[in-house]
Amino acid sequence: MTDALSKLLQDRDWLLADGATGTNLFNMGLMSGDAPELWNVDEPEKIRALYRGAVEAGSDIFLTNSFGGNASRLKLHEAQDRVSELNRIAAELGREVADAAGRPIVVAGSVGPTGDIMEPVGTLSHAEAVEMFHEQAEGLKAGGADVLWVETISAPEEFRAAAEAFALAGMPWCGTMSFDTAGRTMMGVTASDMVQLAQSLPNPPLAFGANCGTGASDLLRTTLSFAAQGPDLPLIAKGNAGIPKYVDGHIHYDGTPELMGDYAVMARDAGASIIGGCCGTMPEHLRAMRAALESRPKGPRPTLDQIVSSIGGFSSESDGSGENAVEAPSRNRRRRRG
Repeated sequence: MTDALSKLLQDRDWLLADGATGTNLFNMGLMSGDAPELWNVDEPEKIRALYRGAVEAGSDIFLTNSFGGNASRLKLHEAQDRVSELNRIAAELGREVADAAGRPIVVAGSVGPTGDIMEPVGTLSHAEAVEMFHEQAEGLKAGGADVLWVETISAPEEFRAAAEAFALAGMPWCGTMSFDTAGRTMMGVTASDMVQLAQSLPNPPLAFGANCGTGASDLLRTTLSFAAQGPDLPLIAKGNAGIPKYVDGHIHYDGTPELMGDYAVMARDAGASIIGGCCGTMPEHLRAMRAALESRPKGPRPTLDQIVSSIGGFSSESDGSGENAVEAPSRNRRRRRG
């Protein structure tokens, strides 16, 4: 194991990842409906500020501003011919910030879903998905990303296509799915399904886990489900900063820095080695998470009751497996990207 992320995982019991991309960029002036990836060229200093915000708050890993940087999503903005350019620059800006940090920082090339439904349910073929992910991966590689990081995936077919594409690019990778539908992904994947998938791939990830979803409590329950399978690979937990609420026409997340500090410690104790935030997670949340992880000793795995007591109720009674049902208030919410 010689890549930057593996070296850190060998030396540390836990690593702090970054927070939200979209939430932070909206606060910098990005308008709803705009492509964040275009800011890599048009507003590079704001992207540097996004990355620096995570590093200065204590993150060991940050994701590049390239979540929607595939040809299918960029086509919505007539930028499908700029995949290589936009991803390369996203990683170059990240490399610049990481190299100036004075400590080891991993630049993770963010790769989001294509936005298309794969065969046999939809029309996107495996070969087309691989080609799309490969193009993006090569751009991030050229820009200096240490690792590729596919996130917010719902379909196992798309996860497999990304893994194949990353092998073609010769890059190490991590992957997370979003378990936002009563403990399953939108396409029905359970936590145990994901453990089996990640560990059976010809090109397995360095680490895998969950991001986004419906709230930090649900994500912790999913992390416990991962850990119960005894996976050989390190686990990732990247939960939202509380619950989204509309305030003055804008979406705000109600998770306080204190709550996210509690979440980070519980994620570590539940079995996660890489812990970060997703939607709504700002630098002040990351600072509290880092402080909590550094100051609180590792404890036993939290129980579901302890999660509810500290972080809040689950959005559904079931964790998606048909087992471990827990009585909790129902919260009908849909996942939103950072």
